[in-house]
Amino acid sequence: MVSLLSSFPPNQIHLTSTSKLHQKTSFTENLTKFSNQRKKVFIVCSVNSDDYHSTLKALNSKNRFPRKSLGQHYMLNSAINEQLVSTANVEDGDFVLEIGPGTGSLTNVLIDAGATVIAIEKDPHMATLVNERFAATNRLTVIQEDFTKCNIRSRMLSLLESKNLTVAEKRHAKVVANIPFNISKDVVKQLLPMGDIFSEVVLLLQDEAALRLVDSSTRSSEYRPISVFVKFYSDPEYNFKVPRANFFPQPNVDGAVVTFKLKQPSNYPPVSSTKSFFSLVNSAFNGKRKMLRNTLQHICASSEIEEALTAVGLPATSRPEELTMDDFVKLHNSIVSI
Repeated sequence: MVSLLSSFPPNQIHLTSTSKLHQKTSFTENLTKFSNQRKKVFIVCSVNSDDYHSTLKALNSKNRFPRKSLGQHYMLNSAINEQLVSTANVEDGDFVLEIGPGTGSLTNVLIDAGATVIAIEKDPHMATLVNERFAATNRLTVIQEDFTKCNIRSRMLSLLESKNLTVAEKRHAKVVANIPFNISKDVVKQLLPMGDIFSEVVLLLQDEAALRLVDSSTRSSEYRPISVFVKFYSDPEYNFKVPRANFFPQPNVDGAVVTFKLKQPSNYPPVSSTKSFFSLVNSAFNGKRKMLRNTLQHICASSEIEEALTAVGLPATSRPEELTMDDFVKLHNSIVSI
């Protein structure tokens, strides 16, 4: 552990838990104090749980450092991982996709719950580490790939089919992940339209992003196309906040756990084409404060936009921030029928 610890001055590691450590104390004393603090805070952790020291030891075994470019912030509190798995109702026999397993702290809890885990890890060193750690369990498949560039649908279908599962068993697949904050939007966009494979997606996200994705209130400053997208494909729920002190290195923001209960394709809002529907929504928000009869002129004439709005019971002067997801569905279908 020495080589890794010596590379991080105390003021860069953010060893803050319930109180700030005195800056003039030695680094060794700081670590001891921090360790004692964490023992008091996280007494619900099991004997074999992952913590600050085990995380550093695992990283040091591969001579690795948390990389900002990969958004790597490792969870130090096993109790949070246990809450994450409990929120997803992971049971024996479930298939779980994990994104960015890192040192395997969440993977450990998932496997203990009886899940078979499919983990996607961009960092080849972390992919090797987590694969070695759980090799004896026969419950982990590691895919060393960038999730944002991975055809996850094809990967999951191939893996599930190789298990000779029934249709009912395939529906047990879930996503449970502590994802890098900088790819949260990409992850949500890829996963939410996969209700035919996953029953739910439970993610640890940046707190502000979590609130933005769950709150679909019209006229809100946070209301945007992604809000419509989330409601189209899922029923989202904000579960609980995760203070930043639980991560290493400590980020500048808190995290939060959100559950997206995915809709089956047969339960998606009735639109003739999801592609044309979201194209309309995106175009509408290109001028969020402008009237739809102006922002959608490239689709059809202003008079026809007004006619479509009136036909679905909306004012001819409507702006995108005033329409709910259902309103957009009705407007799209009305315009298509013109």
